[in-house]
Amino acid sequence: MVKTTMIARVSDALPLAASIDDEQVEMELKEYKSQAKLIFRKLNMNSEKRCSIESGSYVFHYIIDHGVVYLCICERNYPRKLAFTYLDDLSKEFFLSYGNEIDRPGLRPYAFARFDTFMQNTKRLYQDTRTQSNLTKLHEDLQDVTKIMTKNMEDLLYRGETLDNLQGKSELLLRDSARYRKTARDVNLQALYRKYGPPAIVGLVFLLVVYWRFWWY
Repeated sequence: MVKTTMIARVSDALPLAASIDDEQVEMELKEYKSQAKLIFRKLNMNSEKRCSIESGSYVFHYIIDHGVVYLCICERNYPRKLAFTYLDDLSKEFFLSYGNEIDRPGLRPYAFARFDTFMQNTKRLYQDTRTQSNLTKLHEDLQDVTKIMTKNMEDLLYRGETLDNLQGKSELLLRDSARYRKTARDVNLQALYRKYGPPAIVGLVFLLVVYWRFWWY
């Protein structure tokens, strides 16, 4: 079953709305909601538009649409097709209701908390996979969920940290390389001065002496 739902802006991970859960669900999903926020921070407009991320007893399913990410946390045995159809329903209604306000400057966190009413009503429709309407959705060829990428939360977080570390090391190497080139250039110039400086000075003095003698005498 769908346990909870969260909606955020992709560009800055600003939370826009979330389902209001009872105390038991809050305690049960406390760690997973923290993981969901980490996922939001790692997403960007180049991320997969649809993805499932496995973590412990649950699976995160998300879609990205019009710069907004819609994420639900489901039990592992809940059908993926229903999860993504549920998210599609949310995305259509959310964009229809608030699409013009998503990028509004100064938007506060959970500015669209009232969307919870629609989320709760829609979630109830998808809770029981045995209802006729949900069985119909499962058998309809609405989307090929087998093509949707599945990731592991640990791999996702580790890969993200690794990419961050690689980026930091890359920037450090670029700075060190620039400093090395400058130092090498200075050393080469000093070597040229030491090698050719004295002969050049002697030659210049000689030319001045010759010029002075022949010009003035």
